[in-house]
Amino acid sequence: MADTPVDLAHLARYTGGDKSLNAEILRLFDGQITEMVEQLRSIIAQRDPKKWRQVTHTIKGAARGVGAFAMGQAAADAEPVDPSAHPDKADQALATLKNQGEAVQAFIADYLAA
Repeated sequence: MADTPVDLAHLARYTGGDKSLNAEILRLFDGQITEMVEQLRSIIAQRDPKKWRQVTHTIKGAARGVGAFAMGQAAADAEPVDPSAHPDKADQALATLKNQGEAVQAFIADYLAA
């Protein structure tokens, strides 16, 4: 695991280290982060545990796929939370995911600017 929000060595296993391919994948993931965090916010309001599990599971896989392991772990920790039974825990899990997502997005912005 890397000390940075995204482990580029992990991503390079899939991209061959191609910087333009890395950039394309990271741009896509950057957009997904914002979209999925907003979905989770809505899901908490709806108190829908099935949708919550689906979206957190998607975040977990996508984050781990690009090497954003801390975000992937936050999603894995959030996945079993039931927003209908424990909306406070869902809010906490969402806050953690949002913080991790912001760190990843800042990393991506720096990577793309370089």
